[in-house]
Amino acid sequence: MPYTALEFDTDAGERWADALLEAGALAVDAADPGAGTPDERPLFGEPGEPEVAPWSTSRLTALFADDAAADAALAQAAAALGRAAPACRRVHIEDQDWVRATQAQFGPIAIGARLVIVPSWCAAPDAGAIAITLDPGLAFGTGSHPTTRLCLEWLQDFLERGATVLDYGCGSGVLAIAALKPGAREDVGTDADSQAIRASCDNARANAVEATFVLPDALAMRAFDVVVANILANPLILLAPALAARVRPGGRLALSGILEPQAADVIAAYAPWFTLRAWRASEGWVLLAGERTTGTR
Repeated sequence: MPYTALEFDTDAGERWADALLEAGALAVDAADPGAGTPDERPLFGEPGEPEVAPWSTSRLTALFADDAAADAALAQAAAALGRAAPACRRVHIEDQDWVRATQAQFGPIAIGARLVIVPSWCAAPDAGAIAITLDPGLAFGTGSHPTTRLCLEWLQDFLERGATVLDYGCGSGVLAIAALKPGAREDVGTDADSQAIRASCDNARANAVEATFVLPDALAMRAFDVVVANILANPLILLAPALAARVRPGGRLALSGILEPQAADVIAAYAPWFTLRAWRASEGWVLLAGERTTGTR
């Protein structure tokens, strides 16, 4: 069964999206009309920051079962909003095996010289690499995002065999798995999202590694050789005393999820315990890393 998509630009994206869904749209997507051009305006919303204003103009794409449903819904939504129906670009989408189509978007991801992340429906391209089986899911962290890649690359360069590791904000558990496969002695992961804990446990079993994943309240008070936290800048700043306490004297800390202009504020928050430096940047994101001193300075 083919589908019909209507695409148009509007200065009332949320109102139109709600009205179209109420009128029977199967789904509505909102995007930046300037994406891929110098006019693109990324939206980064973080806890503790003022709410990010949406785009002044949004490009909506609404999906319908057929042309008749699309025309009827557009007319109904326009009437509900008291606006004229906008001029739309109409696209016909042929039905297909959507599971296979989705899987085709995800292939093996090589990280550094020794690691490859492989969806379960693919074969590892290099038999000599450390392979992590991981399917895209609801928890963050498949290796495709720059912040995750930076953490995985840093672990390859600095993790020592036999180390104990804390993955704070574990998401899919990929960092814990990437630490254990080359020889970390122990990895504990924590996340405020119970769904992430379940996904991490499932992914650890799929990779035949033993990791412990718990909610933050259940995390035992102890120090680790290595702490990795891939979150966002503002939560990392608020967590500075708590994360510092989790790193043994002389242990290493790696922080990701930080935009380059935010790095100085994060470095300042951790200055009593660490001399953090930008280790590597990718696509506007930076990973900060350093060793814990024996005490506060």
